[in-house]
Order: sequence, then C-alpha cells, then structure tokens
Amino acid sequence: MQDTAVVSADWLSERLDEVHIVDVRDGWEYEGIGHLPGAVNIPFDEFRSADADDAGMLPGAETWAELLGNAGISENDTIVAYDDMHGVFAARFLVTAELYGHENLHLLDGDFSSWQGTHETTTNASEPETVTYRVREPEETPLVSREEVESAIGDSDAVLVDTRDPEEFADGHLPNAVNVDWLDLVDDETRGLKPQDELRDVLESNGVTPDKRVVLYCNTARRISHSYVVLSHLGYDDIGFYEGSLTEWIDSDGELETA
Repeated sequence: MQDTAVVSADWLSERLDEVHIVDVRDGWEYEGIGHLPGAVNIPFDEFRSADADDAGMLPGAETWAELLGNAGISENDTIVAYDDMHGVFAARFLVTAELYGHENLHLLDGDFSSWQGTHETTTNASEPETVTYRVREPEETPLVSREEVESAIGDSDAVLVDTRDPEEFADGHLPNAVNVDWLDLVDDETRGLKPQDELRDVLESNGVTPDKRVVLYCNTARRISHSYVVLSHLGYDDIGFYEGSLTEWIDSDGELETA
C-alpha cells in the first residue's frame, strides 16, 4: 500500500469522477443516513469469510471478484473506502483488496463524518453496471504465517505489535509484544489520524521504528488493518500482517504472556 494511503475529504472532492468510492457501513446507514455521491455499498460482513472455522478472514477470491464486479469496480480502478468507525472497517476492506492484488487504494481520513461536515451527501443509491473483476496475485504479500511470527518473537530486528486495547493486552499477549492500541493513532476530535509527528512519537516511543520488521496482530485482523494502513501511509515498508492473529495463536496452543 502506498504512502498516500490516507486522503482527505477535500482531496476526494476534487476527484469524484476519477475514483470508485466504497461505503462499508450497514445498508440501513448507507440508505437512511446518506452517503458520499457515487458511493457503492459493500457492508463489512459481506467481505469476510462466513465459514465458522474461518470467521472474519478473507472471503475467498471468487466471492471478492463477484462483490467488486457487481459494484462496477475493476481491478485497475482507484478505490477510496470509508466507514463511520474511524476507518477501521474501511481499512479491512482495503487490506483485503491489496491481498487480492488490487493497487491504488485509499482510506478517507476522518471517516464519513469528515465528508458529512463539509460536503454534500445523498440518499440516492448508486446503480453501477456490472463488470468483470479479475483477482491478481500480488507481487508481494504482507501476510505472515504462525511460524514467521514465532521467528519474529526472538528477532531483535523485529517488533511484534499488539493493536488491541491495554486491558486485552494485559489479559494475555504474544511474548515480547508491545501494545500500540490502534485508537492511539486516532484523533478523538477529528476522528481522523493524529498529525504525523504525533503518530511517529506514539510508534517510536514503543520501539516501532521504520528500520525494523513490524509484525501486527489483534484478534481477528480488523484492528491491525487500520494500523497497517497507517504504517504504510507513514512510509514503513517492512510490515507483516498476521491475519490469524490471537485467534489462531490460541487455537494452536501458542504461548501467552500477561502484563
């Protein structure tokens, strides 16, 4: 994901005819509260696996291709995604897109509220023409296996980052992990990212520096998606995305530490 991964409402307003906008909120919010002009609705639950043994993980290439094709999006289109939860659900959509080979991906900074406060919204649902979406194998993938996570635990050139809240971290976390709650990167007032100097202070004070291999985890890969987008936006280029996260780690009897 590029270092322009996070964009402002003003940036987007100048490019409405050049991008495809994806609203990942529930349908009733999209229709009842309103949405960005031209936005299509792909609710969060539609792009996660529905398999009970794999809940919350990738939906599968065929499902993904059908979702985007039905939304009128092809594999070469530029996508801007948003939600109303500081971007965490939209970030999961964008990471999923990247893992299926899509490029040119952006997160709307400040979520729906950043647009709603200064720009026009609509309740008119988009009716895109269906296209064929082709899933591609990405040149590189940030996905890491459980074995790679184990290697990172004992690697002084790597830092394992738990993106859950401090209470969850205290109850049990992967050995040697540091805790950087994804919400620590968000400004409560603007609902968008904190200024870049503050973001770097939060990260680097916890040892999360650009020269290290950064491996992210949470419970089911939602919160790490936001952290992944932020780190990409800041120019970090060695990021591991442990999609199985704590759920897989515990299921395979992985060791935990408590604070």
